[in-house]
Amino acid sequence: MEEKTQNNQKLTKYLVDILIDIAGGLLLTVAIYCFAIPADFPMTGVSGVALILYHLFHTPVGMVTILLNIPIAIACYKPLGRQFYLNSLRTTVVTSLIMDAVGPRLPVFQGDMILAAVSGGVLCGIGYGIIFMRNSSTGGFDFITMALKAKWPHISLGKIAFVTDSIVIVAGGCLIGNVTAIIYGLILNYLYSAVLDRVVYGTNYGKLTMIITDHPKEVAAAIDQEAGRGSTIIHASGSYSGEKKEVVLCACNNKEMYVIKKRAHEIDEKAFVIILESNEVIGEGFRLPGETSL
Repeated sequence: MEEKTQNNQKLTKYLVDILIDIAGGLLLTVAIYCFAIPADFPMTGVSGVALILYHLFHTPVGMVTILLNIPIAIACYKPLGRQFYLNSLRTTVVTSLIMDAVGPRLPVFQGDMILAAVSGGVLCGIGYGIIFMRNSSTGGFDFITMALKAKWPHISLGKIAFVTDSIVIVAGGCLIGNVTAIIYGLILNYLYSAVLDRVVYGTNYGKLTMIITDHPKEVAAAIDQEAGRGSTIIHASGSYSGEKKEVVLCACNNKEMYVIKKRAHEIDEKAFVIILESNEVIGEGFRLPGETSL
């Protein structure tokens, strides 16, 4: 019975992942086909690099895109792991099929460029955000973004994506000689990165994370290592069974919360994680007594 329950849970999770991929793919398709392509914004990611090489050396864009993906995938495999790659393969297939099937049938936005940049940036931020939250990606530069995030977990995904994509946008725009496209491309990229962080990390600064686990010391050590935060282990007991429980209590910010939640479930799949919004956190690492909040 327990094995059947676990299989049902895995199937449910897989179906939810597919639905998230579909939703993310639709959002990205609308952003790209309705707003980014008609407005002729500079391309980002591996495709943007391939386009730069095309302008410099007249190399085929499609072939170079494939060739660039190979070393990126190999270099990022170790920090990201096998499961992330399998998830990304599924997501890449789903989103690519949606773009090819739905994209050409969508209406093209022909309004103001700034509206196209705003709409494209917001939709991309939401689309990529919900995909990243399922421990997946669409490949290419997403591998680099997630690998850099694994190396420097204190830096948000949005900031990493903004820097890497902005380099490609500026380089591509300079080659084409279209300063206006660079400006609008950076606006879209900024909004994308800001919305991405809001989707992944939330909007409030303070978080209170309570983790009920059978491995409290391992979880506390992981919190200290990954997020640089101290934690408190509280002894508790179940109200119904009377079974002794351990609760790891940690005050953190939004970025750290995402890492803590992920690591807690990696250590203990059955961990019960409660995340509470904190209106104010006073103490070391947050606002000190006597300081005014913004």
